[in-house]
Amino acid sequence: MRRKRVLPPTVLILCAAALAGTAPAVASPLTAPAPTAATPAAPLRILLTNDDGYNAPGIRKAFERLTAAGYDVTIVAPLTNQSGTGTKMMSAPTIAVKHPEPKVWAVDGTPGDSVLFGLSEVFEGHAPDLVVSGTNFGPNVAGLATHSGTVGGAVAALESGVPAIALSTGGLAVPDPTATINAMGPTMDFAVKLIDRLRTRARSGPLLPEGVGLNVNHPVVGADGKGTAAGVAATFQDPQAPLQPDFTDSGDGTWKVDVRFRPQPAARGGDVEAVNANKIAISAMNADWNAGPAESAATAALMAGVRP
Repeated sequence: MRRKRVLPPTVLILCAAALAGTAPAVASPLTAPAPTAATPAAPLRILLTNDDGYNAPGIRKAFERLTAAGYDVTIVAPLTNQSGTGTKMMSAPTIAVKHPEPKVWAVDGTPGDSVLFGLSEVFEGHAPDLVVSGTNFGPNVAGLATHSGTVGGAVAALESGVPAIALSTGGLAVPDPTATINAMGPTMDFAVKLIDRLRTRARSGPLLPEGVGLNVNHPVVGADGKGTAAGVAATFQDPQAPLQPDFTDSGDGTWKVDVRFRPQPAARGGDVEAVNANKIAISAMNADWNAGPAESAATAALMAGVRP
């Protein structure tokens, strides 16, 4: 079953406001109205994770930009690259954790392990306001999102009742790696504006509707990755699976595995279509993997009359 793709009205309003409010990916963040001197706003507390590793360029850029925006950011992320681990968590009886520098925890496990450790131990008794996972090196659109450790970190937060945003930089067309790293700056500029808008709309309440997270994919614009995105689109996860495995028998009981990239035509209104058009795709997601109303109704019709 696919993750539910019905966008809650609140999320649609948010995305429409982002489209109408400011141009995406500029250097100056959109700031909330200044609080009065009598009631200063407490810094937004963010648990920052990823699947590329705690010292990867994307998470370090995210830490830099989010901290500069005035947020209280703590990295709790995998010790090593955990790309493609999806929602895997708690698969070992013990876990090694390092604390290499202030505000940084490195967990020898998956993004899900990192988030659970962070919520249980680093933020014990006082959950963060938001979990941000990323920015990931490369896209997490279509079927890639289903297997993404970056998205898996966000799902772990949602399962624990904490609002979450997964951030990724890149599209299905593979650019020069340097261009992707350059595009992480615009990705985080937009992320700051998005989070700030969420906080302004939420006032003193939750940043997102209960159980709902956002999967944000920022394109790499221009040959150097420093271009400005063409807009922002409220999307859904394209149902295609662009990675196709190919197995070759080695004749000795082992098989060579080759993963081929075979993108399909983009679904209208989906995240692939938006990123292909150099737009920032924002897809709502939840953590329970339920199908949407149409799929549930079709399944009920198929099961009519079936007895154990």
